[in-house]
Amino acid sequence: MTARRGATARTLPYVDRFGLTDAAIRRLLALALASGGDFAEVFCEYRASSFILMEDDIIKETAETISLGLGVRVLRGVTTGYGYANDLSRPSLDAAARTAAAIASGRGRRVRPAPSRPGPRPLRLFPVRLPASKAGLSEKIALVRDAYEAALACDPAVVKVRVGLGDSLQTVRIVNSAGVEARDVRPLIKMTCSAIAERGDRRESGYHGGGGRVGMEYFAEELPPRAIGRAAAAEAVRLLDARPAPAGEMPVVLAPGHAGVLIHEAVGHLLEADFHRRRTSVLWNKIGAKVGADAVTIIDDPTLPRFRGSYDVDDEGTLPRPTVLVENGRAVGRLQDILSARYFKTSPTGHGRREDYSCWPLPRMSNIYIAAGVRSPEEIIGSVDKGLYAEAFQGGEVEDSGKFTFSVSSGYLIEGGRLTAPVRQATLIGTNIDILNKIALVGNDLRFGLPTGTCSKEGQDVPVTDGCPTLKIAEMTVGGRA
Repeated sequence: MTARRGATARTLPYVDRFGLTDAAIRRLLALALASGGDFAEVFCEYRASSFILMEDDIIKETAETISLGLGVRVLRGVTTGYGYANDLSRPSLDAAARTAAAIASGRGRRVRPAPSRPGPRPLRLFPVRLPASKAGLSEKIALVRDAYEAALACDPAVVKVRVGLGDSLQTVRIVNSAGVEARDVRPLIKMTCSAIAERGDRRESGYHGGGGRVGMEYFAEELPPRAIGRAAAAEAVRLLDARPAPAGEMPVVLAPGHAGVLIHEAVGHLLEADFHRRRTSVLWNKIGAKVGADAVTIIDDPTLPRFRGSYDVDDEGTLPRPTVLVENGRAVGRLQDILSARYFKTSPTGHGRREDYSCWPLPRMSNIYIAAGVRSPEEIIGSVDKGLYAEAFQGGEVEDSGKFTFSVSSGYLIEGGRLTAPVRQATLIGTNIDILNKIALVGNDLRFGLPTGTCSKEGQDVPVTDGCPTLKIAEMTVGGRA
């Protein structure tokens, strides 16, 4: 594909897909409030998606889907009622509103929906020149083949490659009983490549990908598919020569970008306000308290242009803003949706997100990162005589108590202040507050991980990004081979 460089990037226009008049939505809100709720909201969603998978030298799967539906939420205090329909006929919509109303019912003064007012001015975070929704199937298949063939050609040891390309265009309209009305149009693209390399009885895998809230021009101008394929294959081949990671207590240096997933899982979830409201987070009573080293500042920012986790308005119609969660080691903020903000008597931060119209919103991360410090990565690595450099992660588990384990898919030994042998199969073990306090040095090289991440919470998946600069943790438990 060749992008038309002369084309002008623009925000995709909002096109009404729902056919619901203002009067029809206002009637639906009134019906939702009829059983005693004190807040009601209508969320309309249209999504067109496509997916291509290449494996075993053939295009193994192609799919195109369209979904259309509407969700009705009713709040009464902290009780939530929710109903939804994928049929926008009046009987179906009325049934959804009555379902939500019945769950959040009660006695009290009947609330009337306020007249709708103009919503927040869109931030226009993701202008595109070549929308993926306008590209043909053959054009997308050509991109997938480029990545696939580049991975196979990287090294004779590469024996299997899998490439997927997915894109979607989501249109939402949100109207609530407080008078808020907002609209958003959200493009999203993701290409991923996994490669398997074999040598003798050794088999290793590599992974790479790219995307974001971008147009097709991204693959011509920023990250060509061939680069994605080569990077995945190169990681798999490199790991064939990797030795098992050492085990024990040692300094650990986290690589910039990819290691942000540890911050996402070990810290970010524990500062989502619903866990504080329920007091299930170890940090629920730590706002204002010291929870980390002075050099640690953590921010979640849904307003980063073209990032996978960004949006012009959240799924409650709130204008998003950067939210500082930890500042100079002190917990200072929570990620708030409307319900949690009502409970804490504060303002929502624009972090109410949902997977689709069948789900109610929850406080969720978007693009979370540790802010850059002042140390160079060379200085940080050079300060370690013997330790582990954790480069890429496969995932992990975090308990409400803050205890976590993370699997390191690739890294290096640090010996005498230098990166030496590649290692594999390491596990990082610790607790979040302990690790935050053991961050000894923060690099000046903030980067973000692969723009392919998805976060799961309570059965809902949403796109996210995470990042960090090079970080030195003074001491950490590493599981490997003793």
